[in-house]
Amino acid sequence: MSFRKDFVWGAATASYQIEGGYNADGKGLNIWDEFTHTEGKIADDSNGDIACDHYHRYKEDVKLMHELGIKAYRFSLSWSRIIPDGTGEVNPKGIAFYNSLIDELLKYGIEPFITLYHWDLPYALHLKGGWLNDDISDWFADYARIAAENFGDRVKNFITFNEPQVFVGCGYLEGKHAPGYALNKKELLHIGHNILLSHGKAVNILREKVSAANIGIVSGTRPFCPETESDIEPSRRSYFGCGKDSFVFTDSYWFDPVIFGKYPDKLTEECADIMPGYSEEDMKIISAPIDFIGLNIYTGYPARDTGNGYASPIALPKGFPKTCIGWDIIPSSLYWGTKFHYERYKLPVYITENGMSAKDFISLDGKVHDPDRIDFLHRYLKELKRSADDGTDIRGYFQWSLMDNFEWASGYEERFGIVYVDYETGERMVKDSAYWYRDVIASNGENV
Repeated sequence: MSFRKDFVWGAATASYQIEGGYNADGKGLNIWDEFTHTEGKIADDSNGDIACDHYHRYKEDVKLMHELGIKAYRFSLSWSRIIPDGTGEVNPKGIAFYNSLIDELLKYGIEPFITLYHWDLPYALHLKGGWLNDDISDWFADYARIAAENFGDRVKNFITFNEPQVFVGCGYLEGKHAPGYALNKKELLHIGHNILLSHGKAVNILREKVSAANIGIVSGTRPFCPETESDIEPSRRSYFGCGKDSFVFTDSYWFDPVIFGKYPDKLTEECADIMPGYSEEDMKIISAPIDFIGLNIYTGYPARDTGNGYASPIALPKGFPKTCIGWDIIPSSLYWGTKFHYERYKLPVYITENGMSAKDFISLDGKVHDPDRIDFLHRYLKELKRSADDGTDIRGYFQWSLMDNFEWASGYEERFGIVYVDYETGERMVKDSAYWYRDVIASNGENV
């Protein structure tokens, strides 16, 4: 068997990581603009002021995607490029940029997938309390309306949020990402509810404004991967477990309210005294029907039954293979992550990010050879195909990333792209993995 005939083969990026033009043409500042300009926050003291300069080189990048046979492009909008202060006056040059990008994609037959929020909150809204301000769901709804009205005539695929557990966990709990906070559980639950309410309001507006909209939300997830058949149910139970001590990074905290219309029972029991006040109407808005879930999967936890109905990650042997960013190479995470989510939520699944960081460089022959990435992608895609063969409704796969880019707190030290970027000159160079991926797309995965 192979992937479905209408399988979507794509590549993904995010606005702050590639666009540059951080103050160009009326764009407002976002929290990452401020965070990266604070000494000591980024590993190599870099920032996204220029990044890959996609803002000025998008036509070159779209043409490159076309040459590589990429069928879909998942990109995010910069909220502050469209609405500099987060609310109020719209920046026509920001709208024009994304209209031009969308038109260029369509010219080459590449299907756009828009992510509304990939971590770059307008700084003006941050100063008003950001995700802790209960007005933010209305601010986000208005932003979604502007996106729908300006782009919805040509774009049908929308993602409300990318990895809320990561931008909340790393930005508001651990402080490693913008805005660099370390909040308590009550505040984090408050933020979470405001994000979920923002999601629901955006879904309703997209439904109203965009004909035949295909709408989802994306999780950054690290699946439990059972070692044996007897470990499957304990792994599933642990993977979706959600209580007071483990809610921010759990998928059920973010997906259960959206799909089931309720927070996980254990969470509400253990956090009864600190849960934010919310109404039945809130939950109705949050659970506005969506069409798919997106999963960003890079690694997982090989897991074993602990004997009490739950599973725990097993210790991996010394020297276990890792990517350059330090993530364990666990190909079966693509199998178990998609399978567990489809069985629980009964919604189609897209892999919205998957890829690896490697120490890529230009070889003496003037090319970038990355056999390690090819091997990684091959192993993971075999597991994705296995999941599809077992009945999981998998609609598409987006390679992370189209090009090397600014990797958040790591700066430019990590290269995830299938296209090499020289950050001094901006030159793009296609890596061997991009040609390999082109052949996979051409065969619809038959050669995996």
